[in-house]
Amino acid sequence: MKLLIDDADIQAIRRVYEYYPIDGVTTNPSILARVGLTRGKRNPYELLTEIREFVGEDAELHVQAVSQRAEDMVEEGIHIAEMLGKNTYIKIPAVKEGLKAIRILSAEGYRVTATAIYTPQQAFLAGKAGVDYAAPYVNRIDNMGLDGVAVTKRIHDLFQKNGLKTQVLAASFKNTRQLLELVEYGVGASTATETVISELCRNETVDRAVHAFLEDFESLCGEGHTMLNV
Repeated sequence: MKLLIDDADIQAIRRVYEYYPIDGVTTNPSILARVGLTRGKRNPYELLTEIREFVGEDAELHVQAVSQRAEDMVEEGIHIAEMLGKNTYIKIPAVKEGLKAIRILSAEGYRVTATAIYTPQQAFLAGKAGVDYAAPYVNRIDNMGLDGVAVTKRIHDLFQKNGLKTQVLAASFKNTRQLLELVEYGVGASTATETVISELCRNETVDRAVHAFLEDFESLCGEGHTMLNV
């Protein structure tokens, strides 16, 4: 499974990239608004260009078109790809106008991610339209009284059984349990916040064990010593 960070804050992205094996960055209009407003109403392309320069041209960067008509989504999506490079995925909502835009963009060779997916039937139509990724909102589906992980697994199986190229890009996680279940199931990719990614390796029992190793070693060799200076 690929693992991406869902953020537009370059400082958070830098922190995650420093420690964890990350494959790219996902953004959406709400994230761009939140980060842009806290940094003096910065233009979205300023934030996105900064991210692209940091992660490099080979990393995935997912950016959403906000137009409402299919033709406008296509025009906006092409502009996004031109501005941010070849490995930029144009996010298009899996709604009626969006499906039309997806078919056009995919036919022209652009990389497309279907977003705002809550149901398997949305995902199926997006896959048939040619998207590279479909992004179900795991925790938001939970909040509708359904099982977001189960729905996401069903979408993954649907793609596999119908021979579609589309992969799942699971999004909207509340906790690491949701993410780990999808890792175990082998879905294509997941995107999560810095908090959820960091929690994947946060464990007080492990921390105590590592600290005990250090104490035992220092009891033998003296405080401050490591295998470099004994």
